[in-house]
Amino acid sequence: MTADFLFELGTEELPPKALKNLITALQSHVIEGLQAEELSWITVRAFAAPRRLALIVEQLSASTPSRELVVWGPPKAIAFDAEGKPTKAAQAFADKNGIAVEALQTESDGKVEKLVARTTTTGKPVVGLLGGIIENAINKLPIAKRMRWGSKRTEFVRPAHWLVMLYGDDIVDAEVLGLRANRETRGHRFHYNRPLLLDNAAEYEQKLKEIGYVIADREARRVLIREQVNAEAARIGGHAVIDEDLLDEVTALVEWPVALTGKFESRFLAVPAEALIASMKEHQKYFHVVDAKDQLLPHFITVANIASSDPSQIIDGNERVIRPRLSDAAFFYETDRKTSLAALRDRLKTIVFQAQLGTIYEKTQRVSALAAHIAGLLGADSKLASRAGELCKSDLVSNMVGEFDNMQGIAGYYYALNDGENADVAAAMNEQYLPRFAGDNLPQTVTGTIIALADRLDTLTGIFGIGQQPTGSKDPFALRRASIAVLRLLVEKKLDLDLRALLDVARAQHKSLTAGDDLTDTILGYMLERFRAFYEDANIPAEVFQAVNAKKISVPLDIDQRVQAVFEFSKLPQAQALAAANKRVSNILDKQSGNVSSQINAALLQEDAEKQLAQAIEAKAAVVQPLFAAREYTKALATLADLQPTVDAFFDSVMVMSDDPALQQNRLALLQQLRGLFLEVADISLLVPAKN
Repeated sequence: MTADFLFELGTEELPPKALKNLITALQSHVIEGLQAEELSWITVRAFAAPRRLALIVEQLSASTPSRELVVWGPPKAIAFDAEGKPTKAAQAFADKNGIAVEALQTESDGKVEKLVARTTTTGKPVVGLLGGIIENAINKLPIAKRMRWGSKRTEFVRPAHWLVMLYGDDIVDAEVLGLRANRETRGHRFHYNRPLLLDNAAEYEQKLKEIGYVIADREARRVLIREQVNAEAARIGGHAVIDEDLLDEVTALVEWPVALTGKFESRFLAVPAEALIASMKEHQKYFHVVDAKDQLLPHFITVANIASSDPSQIIDGNERVIRPRLSDAAFFYETDRKTSLAALRDRLKTIVFQAQLGTIYEKTQRVSALAAHIAGLLGADSKLASRAGELCKSDLVSNMVGEFDNMQGIAGYYYALNDGENADVAAAMNEQYLPRFAGDNLPQTVTGTIIALADRLDTLTGIFGIGQQPTGSKDPFALRRASIAVLRLLVEKKLDLDLRALLDVARAQHKSLTAGDDLTDTILGYMLERFRAFYEDANIPAEVFQAVNAKKISVPLDIDQRVQAVFEFSKLPQAQALAAANKRVSNILDKQSGNVSSQINAALLQEDAEKQLAQAIEAKAAVVQPLFAAREYTKALATLADLQPTVDAFFDSVMVMSDDPALQQNRLALLQQLRGLFLEVADISLLVPAKN
């Protein structure tokens, strides 16, 4: 026998940004509770709206499974005497398990015959378990700060007002958060502000929607909002730009969504679109609209939580609210443009970047010098790079960024253009922050790329230099993200730069840092270790990176080229045999005292297999050396893969550690040459799977 189980907790408006996490966690913890009791069900559906969290467990079993309990007693030889009569041990076992002595049975436990008692326990009714499962799940929710309300001592993220718990048609006798379960839910705060009785769990969603004006299914509301917003934008000849995070937040703010379109004065379009969008999005939760050329239109789309008989009043109210916000953005923009970025830079002298590393002004001096150095290495314009470095943080003290912190960099771009700065310098004001997150776009200009590198390298060397590198989960200066960004810039922009050398120059800009090569080694090791995650995301095995990293190379572009080559090599049928052979070679050579020469005496080559290997190595070396020089590592390794049968034949028929010292050294030299060929790219012996 099964029935649907409904749980709904009614509350004050829940935090919109936390709603998705709350219902996901609740669903997960309830499933854990059901599994712990070994209950069966078809599916667990989750519902979440501003004033409610709910779950429906479809076709939940009425009880836990019945169990057979097996209790073993003393061995038969002890339980019965020589005449087959029960002993005191048998009597005690029978009494303990409620069995008549004459009904005692024996079975083999796999070793000896013993007394055994088998009983069947009936399952526990599910209605007696549901209250505890729900309460335990609620207590586990990820709520940073719980609150109390009224005179109650119960705590939750918001005050709880009603509780519905139904198993089929019946109310579950339970109490959660000080509320006694019943069958009364509540409708929409305005459209149906009164109790709504549920006859059974199965009618929950439909009855709330048809009578109570509440779409309880979060995903259904989300889909409906997207459709409505797109339809509104199309109605005015535009295209809605739907930010997924904003869509999530709006979905969590309404129970009965109705999208409406408002407008604002076209004069505000003279303000950078990003500032207008930030104002509409952050302050009012509006979706903006663009034309066919992605230019901002003087319209916005809001999502009301009511189907009004006169929507024009709602639209008018929203237009009156957004007007002063946009006026503020316009005022900040016009005011900021009266002062150049160069003049704003002086204000950075009073803003501390980090107590031991000086002000942000001093940071721009370091970034400027490092940027000029990098530009020189790349053959780029050092003057543009230096200028961009000087101005890169000036917009932090602008009115616009003070009001809209996500305008950092974007404001600098517009103000640099207003000041008549070079287009690349202006672009660098914003591009310095790219990539902002995993998968984000990279800078488009060379100058922007250089500033993005210089800024992060300055931060990395400074923070490491004062001993505040990340530990465990703490990374207050986002050095992990900065490291990955540097690697992406160097690799994806194909910048053939030595990271060790760059770190040395960056370190030298910090006049207060005295640590030398040890500091550089520490930072370099930390940064290159980020390559692991870099390649894990590309589904490249860790041992491939380890094989390349064994070369201790500090040019990320070169490292990436080698990793890609070794990854392709690892897919070849000869790869594992050659990796194993290289491991064997490494083990032999590492055991030798002193350096092993790689000079071969052809006259000492006696066996056919060693002669063939020597000839093959010589021939392959002539082919691959130009490939190594051109960094065509994939072709080089593919060429070396042909050595596999010759190497196998050598190990099958040649005794390397010959009793003749001359032969032994000559064969070791042959192996040294073999290993040297592969080591030009990576230590492929590390591709051999580790033994468990």
